[in-house]
Amino acid sequence: MTQEPVSLAQALASFTDRWSPRIVTAVNDYDVRVAKVEGEHVWHVHDHTDEFFLVLDGELRIALREPAGERSVVLPRGSVFTVPRGTEHKPSASVPTTILMFEPTGTLTVGDRHEKVPAHVDATTGHALS
Repeated sequence: MTQEPVSLAQALASFTDRWSPRIVTAVNDYDVRVAKVEGEHVWHVHDHTDEFFLVLDGELRIALREPAGERSVVLPRGSVFTVPRGTEHKPSASVPTTILMFEPTGTLTVGDRHEKVPAHVDATTGHALS
C-alpha cells in the first residue's frame, strides 16, 4: 500500500472492467475498494462481515432477502448503505455506476455462499491498482 494520497478519479480511470474491484488503500484489516458496475452481480452472502457501499456516481440497487421477505434499496449518488452480515443480497446497476466499498482484507466479492458466478463478474478478493 502506498503512503501517498490516492486520487479516486485516477484510480477509476486506470481500469475498465465491471464488477472487478481495485484496492485503493487499507484501513486496519479492511480494504478500501473501488469498482465500476453495470448490470447484475450475483446473489451472495458474507457470513462473517457486513458490506459497506458508497455510491460515487450513478445509482446502485441492492436486492435483499431478509427474514421479513425480499426488498430492494436504491442508492443514488452520494448514498451509503451497509448490508448486514449473513444477509443474502444482489447488487445491480441499470446505468454505469462507480462505488466504494469497505471489506475485510481477503473478502471474496461473491461472498461465502453464492449462486453460479456469471462471466461478467470477477470472483476476487480485489486487485491492486496498476
